[in-house]
Amino acid sequence: MATDIKALRRDFPTLAQIVNGHPLVYLDNAATTQKPQPVLDALNHYYRDTNANVHRASHALSGQATRAFEQAREKVARFIHAPSAREIIWTRGTTEAINLVAFSLGRHVLQPGDEILLSTLEHHANIVPWQQAAAATGAVLKVIPLTDSAELDLDAAGALISERTKLLAIGHVSNALGQVNPVAELIRLAKAAGAVTLVDGAQAVGHFPVDVQALGCDFYAFSGHKMFAPTGIGVLYGRSEWLERMPPWQTGGEMIKTVSFEATTFNAPPFKFEAGTPNIAGAIALGAAVDYLQAQDRAALMRHEDALLRQLVDGLSAMADIRVIGRPRAGAVSFVMDDVHPQDLATLLDMQGIAVRTGHHCAMPLMQALALPQGTVRASLAFYNTDDDVAALLAGIDKARELL
Repeated sequence: MATDIKALRRDFPTLAQIVNGHPLVYLDNAATTQKPQPVLDALNHYYRDTNANVHRASHALSGQATRAFEQAREKVARFIHAPSAREIIWTRGTTEAINLVAFSLGRHVLQPGDEILLSTLEHHANIVPWQQAAAATGAVLKVIPLTDSAELDLDAAGALISERTKLLAIGHVSNALGQVNPVAELIRLAKAAGAVTLVDGAQAVGHFPVDVQALGCDFYAFSGHKMFAPTGIGVLYGRSEWLERMPPWQTGGEMIKTVSFEATTFNAPPFKFEAGTPNIAGAIALGAAVDYLQAQDRAALMRHEDALLRQLVDGLSAMADIRVIGRPRAGAVSFVMDDVHPQDLATLLDMQGIAVRTGHHCAMPLMQALALPQGTVRASLAFYNTDDDVAALLAGIDKARELL
């Protein structure tokens, strides 16, 4: 497997860089992943050879661009096992996808006293839109607390869900702690109470296969740049029955059927939610990223990542002055060093070419709940990381300790 990973690494040009005089050790994948050459080629091909706007035009370049654009939508639908490509909406990323649902669906179905159920582990992008929707409608936010091991308290979740629960919005994988949430069970409980369910899948789709039909969710959101595609492109999967009922969020070109000064009629989903010229190159490149992932032995890549994660957690846990936060299961490992500010440690690691991230990781309520006002250091993995990367981080911490 090591030889295969080394071969795959050659597909990612950025990984060959020298940073601060050291070979790059890239452990910031939860923030954004590196891009393989086929994705870079897809971007270049669109802008160099088929650059045109999509839909409605009668010329050849537009036809080629439209076919590639809509083929990418079909690839994404198959990638997450959506019933139809018509249930795939292009967005700028997870944040915009969640905002779309909060403003389009939330503001039209929520009533005063209705409850929106979130969790303590959520990214700000899955908190703030619902705060805004609640403020606009008189709904109330409820929050699933954590157990002592910083995992979601399922018993508490079951007690919180009631006939007043109208919407559950939950992260599939914690971006801050790398914990995989029991989303299927939470969805089952919420739907039994009649609630609509949304899953923030930003940290999931790049690490393991996702089947939205098996999960049973009404909406699933994710970003391209966290699964080896470009920034500025993302996906909202939505069940057809909800997309048909939801009003448009943004208005303008593309999302209309007819316009007069007296009235406008709107296009069918997904186009009803895609106002203006879309990120055509980004969508096509996201399709290329799907192709790239689907061409791999994902089960083998998952085993490789799991082994790296165990190696990293074990290595950190063996250090007397390091505390690993929570029970990471996918991608990210957060930790703190006794009496050392996370930013200071990360700066010393960066001097050695080791890229990690520090702070609250857009999860300030979580850090408050964990009594970590300075946040954590987060090392996050992708399948192209190696044993050497983990060893370099552990050795880098030892060297940083000498300088502190």
